[in-house]
Amino acid sequence: MEVEIKLRLPDAAAHRRLSSFLAPRLLRTDAPARPLAAATPAQRVRLYGTDDRDPSRAVLTLKRRPRIDAGVSRVEEVVEPLDPALVLTCVDNPARLDAVDSPIIRLVSDEYGLGRDKAPFVCLGGFRNTRGVYELEECEGQGLMLELDETHFDFGTNYEMECDTAEPDQAKEVLERLLTVPGVPYEYSRSNKFACFMAGKLLP
Repeated sequence: MEVEIKLRLPDAAAHRRLSSFLAPRLLRTDAPARPLAAATPAQRVRLYGTDDRDPSRAVLTLKRRPRIDAGVSRVEEVVEPLDPALVLTCVDNPARLDAVDSPIIRLVSDEYGLGRDKAPFVCLGGFRNTRGVYELEECEGQGLMLELDETHFDFGTNYEMECDTAEPDQAKEVLERLLTVPGVPYEYSRSNKFACFMAGKLLP
């Protein structure tokens, strides 16, 4: 079970202010090249790298039963690495996922009736996300990893901060105190990136 705090930032100015404030804690910046190639509303192929045609790595994820309440997102998640070259052929032709030797593909086939001799996999499209990863040490000696996202859809740009945590109530208190220092406005997210993508518009 993946548990995350999700905070929505109102605009690019708030994103820049928070990014500048967190800069001393920056660990890395990730720029997935083609973040979404979906077979079901919960299956994703994510390619990482600066060149869309030469990604450095690829990850297949199955997310099930997502729910968000007061900015706390809970979702069942299964993740496995895949060969980037193989994934590129599947992004161009999703039906090729049938031939991939993958526990996730077998699970999707068995539980959702996709692939093999069943309904074919299809690509729903994609969006581009740039993520800054930061480390905090303010949570009673336990480091928190923050992810500051700038997500570009065809219909607009979404700004969001995420934090994986096993203690969401405690983490929310830390993040709320943190954001008061630079005066960054925010609200708790009520939807995820994929919901925005499927709706074709930015959601709260």
